[in-house]
Amino acid sequence: MSDDVETDVLIDARGSFCPGPLMELIRAIREGEVGETIAILSNDNGSKRDIPLWVGKAGHELIGVFDKEDHDRIVVKKLK
Repeated sequence: MSDDVETDVLIDARGSFCPGPLMELIRAIREGEVGETIAILSNDNGSKRDIPLWVGKAGHELIGVFDKEDHDRIVVKKLK
């Protein structure tokens, strides 16, 4: 899958460290509508592991984790 997936919400959590990026994603999921896609930008190494684990447990869809030069772009779809 291409890393230029269009999203409804963009969260720039670069510079925020565990558990900051995950907490920002959780807030966006709670405030968002079912079907929305959310991209979170993070340079915290734990986000690559923690966010996909949480997304699976919470019942949402992980669209992808895309490595950028100085951060990761993690895209999630809200399913419920």
